[in-house]
Amino acid sequence: MESLVTFNRTMTNFQKSYIFSKRILDIFLSAAILAVASPVFFLISLAIFIGSGLPIFFLQERVGWDRKVFNIIKFRTMRITSNAKGLLISSNNDSRVTGIGKFLRKYKLDELPQFINVLKGEMSIVGPRPEVKKYADSFFVDYDQILSVKPGITDYASILYRNEAKLLDAVFDKEKYYLEKILPIKIQLNKKYIDEASLITDLKIIFITILAIFK
Repeated sequence: MESLVTFNRTMTNFQKSYIFSKRILDIFLSAAILAVASPVFFLISLAIFIGSGLPIFFLQERVGWDRKVFNIIKFRTMRITSNAKGLLISSNNDSRVTGIGKFLRKYKLDELPQFINVLKGEMSIVGPRPEVKKYADSFFVDYDQILSVKPGITDYASILYRNEAKLLDAVFDKEKYYLEKILPIKIQLNKKYIDEASLITDLKIIFITILAIFK
């Protein structure tokens, strides 16, 4: 019994150490990226403003750690009136996407402002991608486990489905396809990440993500 208690304490200390180290890594990397990318932020903001006016950023409610709702921050890639209508997901050929929006999405540049979410502590650099409440509620039990950790900018699922918009182009009922074909696989990959969570796993996913972006 004593050895079991000692083991549990060791695991708890390990988990605390991992969470602390992960937060330090998040703050350091996100601050560095935001500082280095500030000229890119300015150019993208200018291009969006010239192309379709304000707002520059797109805010959307997502479900985060412990089911707390927060606003994810992205560069706006759709027309100003598009948020009030249409699907919660989009494809490459979506008529709502602006010209500059297509470019930003292709190179994942619309995701850059999410490092602000990381600095605020709402997200981590690595973790399950945050879903909208409607989709998370569709798999409520699964998300009880997934939402036990902070959502992230990148994970196994976002690497596998980095061309998700292209897949959605090929189907008529995009939402049904997403809910029945894509999201269940994402959920399994999210659980895989939670089972394997460690600083080494996080660094591995960051490295693979960088390779995928440049590829």
